[in-house]
Amino acid sequence: MGLVASLNRPGGNATGISFLTSDLGAKQLELLREVVPNAALIAVLVNPTNPSTESINRSFQDGAARLGVRLVVLNAVSESDIEMAFATIVQRRAEALLVAGDTLFTERLNQLVALVTRHSVPTIYFVREFAVAGGLMSYGTSLSDSYRLVGVYIGRILKGAKPADLPVQQSTTVELVINLKTARALGLTIPLPLLGRADEVIE
Repeated sequence: MGLVASLNRPGGNATGISFLTSDLGAKQLELLREVVPNAALIAVLVNPTNPSTESINRSFQDGAARLGVRLVVLNAVSESDIEMAFATIVQRRAEALLVAGDTLFTERLNQLVALVTRHSVPTIYFVREFAVAGGLMSYGTSLSDSYRLVGVYIGRILKGAKPADLPVQQSTTVELVINLKTARALGLTIPLPLLGRADEVIE
């Protein structure tokens, strides 16, 4: 994205925390398929204006090829686009949904969870906040861990450190959260091995 010269030596006046996004797509598909093993067509919701979307889509396509599933990629850059995406999900009879990481979708969390609930679509999200709000499951970077790392850097900068000298850190804490109440509402049985691997199970 050109914000820094490199992760190790940012240069300029910017540094920070990098989230895992595109690297997790294939694993998210794999986890979703464990919960909905017969799903042949899975929808993927992405924001095409996100600079990471191209690499995210490659990760999804690689994962789909390995699992032998078809994907329908749906673009959304606004609230109305999200509504239209769900109309396409219903029309195409997609059997599950993966919501790609993007701030637009975080901001529209309640809208997304409400639409998924209304249409009974098994869905995996990119942060635990969706599962806490009633989504089926999430697999992605821990926002609380990322914020902790940000706080450490803010403290160092306030004490005189230069951003150019602070390497961009990657938040490597990834968590799997499963909402059993939502799974029961969808008529899904979560495999016991998957429950055993979950970092958090919401009853």
